[in-house]
Amino acid sequence: MDDAVFIVPGIGNSGPSHWQSIWETQHPEWRRLAVEDWDRVACSEWVTAIDRQLAQSAEDPVIVAHSLGCLAVAHWASRHFRRIRGALLVAVPDPTAHAFPVADATGFLPLPTERLSFPTIVVSSSNDPYGSSDHARRCAAAWGSRFVDAGEKGHLNANSNLGGWPEGFELLQSLDQRR
Repeated sequence: MDDAVFIVPGIGNSGPSHWQSIWETQHPEWRRLAVEDWDRVACSEWVTAIDRQLAQSAEDPVIVAHSLGCLAVAHWASRHFRRIRGALLVAVPDPTAHAFPVADATGFLPLPTERLSFPTIVVSSSNDPYGSSDHARRCAAAWGSRFVDAGEKGHLNANSNLGGWPEGFELLQSLDQRR
C-alpha cells in the first residue's frame, strides 16, 4: 500500500482501538477526513469535505470508509468526478433502520443507486445493528461492488474486537492491486 489512502470514518470518528485508526497508526502517511463536527453530520457537508480533501491528493487514492462514511462516499461519487483507484466500504448503514441516528445524521436519503465509477468492495457483518446484510447486498449490487460477508461481527468497529483486522487489510490490498 502506498501513501495515497484516504480514511473516511463514520459518525463519532474512529477511536484509537478501531481498525481504521490502527491502520492509520501503522501508515502515518495515510490521510483521514477532517470535518468540523463528528457527532452531528450533514451529508452535504461531508461530501464537500471529501471532495475538497481529495482534490489535495497528488495521487489517485484508495478510500477506506466505515459506516456513515460509506454513505458519504457514495453520495460524493454520485455528485463529483475525481479519479480514485477504489474504495473499501465497510458496514454500510441503512438510513431507514431503527438504529440509524436520524437526529444526528441528516441528508443521506435517498441513497445513490448508480454504479460507482471505480472498483469497490462492500463488507458486511451478518449481525450489524445499523444495517442488515440484505441492505449491504442491495447497495453492493447497485454500486457494482464486490460483496464480502464478514460473518457475525457486529458493526465491524472497535466493539467488534477486530484489532488491526488483518482480513480487512487483505481486502484493501486486493482492491489496490486491481489497477
